[in-house]
Amino acid sequence: MKNLVMLLVAVLGTTVMVSAAPTPAKATPAKEVKATKHPKHKAEKKEKAAKEVTKEEVKK
Repeated sequence: MKNLVMLLVAVLGTTVMVSAAPTPAKATPAKEVKATKHPKHKAEKKEKAAKEVTKEEVKK
């Protein structure tokens, strides 16, 4: 019986201590960096679009 009481005290005590632990202060959020658009990609898209237009003209 004594062992059962000690077990209950240990479990409940641990539960109380864990739930009562202070939450750590939140660190300030890092500044978000916006993605920059690379001109290389824009040029590639324009070239691809131009090629598609010429392909359509050849089909006609």
